[in-house]
Amino acid sequence: MNKNCFDSSVKLTTNNCFELDETFNCGQCFRWNQLEDGSFSGVAFGKYLNISKDQNTLIFKNSTKEDLHNIWYEYFDLNLDYEKIKHDLSNLHPILKEAIKYSKDIHILKQEPWEALCSFIISQNNNIPRIKGIIERLCQNFGEEISDGIFSFPSHSVLCNLSEEDLAPLRCGFRSAYILDAARKVESNEINFDNLKNMPIEKARGELLKIKGVGPKVAECTLLYGLHKLDAFPIDVWMKRAMETFFENKSPEFFGEYAGIAQQYIFHYIRTKNK
Repeated sequence: MNKNCFDSSVKLTTNNCFELDETFNCGQCFRWNQLEDGSFSGVAFGKYLNISKDQNTLIFKNSTKEDLHNIWYEYFDLNLDYEKIKHDLSNLHPILKEAIKYSKDIHILKQEPWEALCSFIISQNNNIPRIKGIIERLCQNFGEEISDGIFSFPSHSVLCNLSEEDLAPLRCGFRSAYILDAARKVESNEINFDNLKNMPIEKARGELLKIKGVGPKVAECTLLYGLHKLDAFPIDVWMKRAMETFFENKSPEFFGEYAGIAQQYIFHYIRTKNK
């Protein structure tokens, strides 16, 4: 879609703004891309959006006011007081305070749970450009066309009936079997996202680990980015190094109910500060 041909545009001025670049490029999502003008375009909940920022004003192109209030306000987590959370987290540890100051304003996106689960299954032992490529091929092959060349994320109802051979064009290797097992468990209601949202995090984590190929990191990412359980704390090689270096003898519980937000700031800090 040509960035100059959006159907409509709405603006929102808010004190709870966020940095688009850091939010979209901190490893929590894979369907947003930056355009030459600095704006970002992507697909979520079957909608295509272009978003940009002018000081405290967010500009939503290809969006109606209804979509803004029914989808995007929630998706970008604009109800949560991130300033207060950052203030409280900064008092926990000097390195966390430095990471928050360095990273400015990262929001945890409220992604569709099935997309988050499937995307982080694909992310295993993978790099971001390749993850994005696999997801794009997945959407092109099995999603619904929203506009010219723009596709929705395919539902578990579609994928559950496929075979590993059907997924061969994605070039996702061993992950095909994991995607299909996840789709079938969600479709059969063995994995019910509404139930998981209402469970204690320990129980929800255990349910996700029943899916073939889902280990602690994928489960934790699904809890944080798909179910918005903000006490979830994904640990990869970067976070393991950060915990050992800066937070020795500290567990994720040290960061409290907003451990997932703390994790995102630490992750961004350790990955990018010395580049």
